[in-house]
Amino acid sequence: MNETCVDDITIVLQIDLYLNSCPEAESIIFSFVENAGCDGSVLLDDTEDLVGEKTAPPNLNSLRGFEVIDAIKSELESVCPRTVFCADILATAARDCCYRDIQSGGPSWEVEMGRKDSLIASKEAAANNIPGPNSTVPTLVAKFRNVGLSLSDMIVLSGAHTLGMARCSTFSTRLQGSNGPDINVDFVQNLQQLCSQADGNSRLAQLDLVSPATFDNQYYVKLLSGEGLLPSDQALVTDDYQTRQLVLSYAENPLDFFEDFKDSMLKMGSLGVLTGTDGQIRKNCRVVN
Repeated sequence: MNETCVDDITIVLQIDLYLNSCPEAESIIFSFVENAGCDGSVLLDDTEDLVGEKTAPPNLNSLRGFEVIDAIKSELESVCPRTVFCADILATAARDCCYRDIQSGGPSWEVEMGRKDSLIASKEAAANNIPGPNSTVPTLVAKFRNVGLSLSDMIVLSGAHTLGMARCSTFSTRLQGSNGPDINVDFVQNLQQLCSQADGNSRLAQLDLVSPATFDNQYYVKLLSGEGLLPSDQALVTDDYQTRQLVLSYAENPLDFFEDFKDSMLKMGSLGVLTGTDGQIRKNCRVVN
């Protein structure tokens, strides 16, 4: 079990860590996520002494919502000063984005708390560890395994692409040609029309065109009909029999997807947790104290 330390008191990742020290923590986080629509290193801005992860190629012009984390942290600091880790805010907000209310229908789970905030960030590590939008299946599998996640984890966590958007520049190879048994001609032509405009490279498309604001299994359903936006997503169906079978399974069984997604999120949330004196509780999630 992962251990960490707050004010020299050793604790373990646990549910309800803030039950006594900051009982309002989860409700505050949920309220901001609802209204807005592992070590927190991704939150750090660049400084003279640190080049962070926000400008790494897989994250640049992709990661958003930092102002929501800022607002959550500000509110928590006013209610429970120097108590809640930024990394825990991030993990909890990720859960709440999946299940904002009963209408969203997504999975929910108890988030284990106690992740200390990193003192450093690495643009190089982010660039090397986060798969790019044109990754092949072997590359995807290798990068997930490098951080302790399996092929099955990779497939189920990819289902998070049921939410979010991507710029035309990230899926430009999907726009080339409209022939072949795995090409959805209408889908490709619609993307070509969107991205052929003057500001094409910066225009955004929904990763899930059917239900973009709902966490569901439509991501897998659309992959099977050739409507995966990112090349790395569509490759899960076209390039590998094992990954295609897992996609098919989740397309047919949304409750299985929800249950496995919850398990993989808990697994991912326990990786790379800082312990001992390796971290801190940041006052401002964007900078080291």
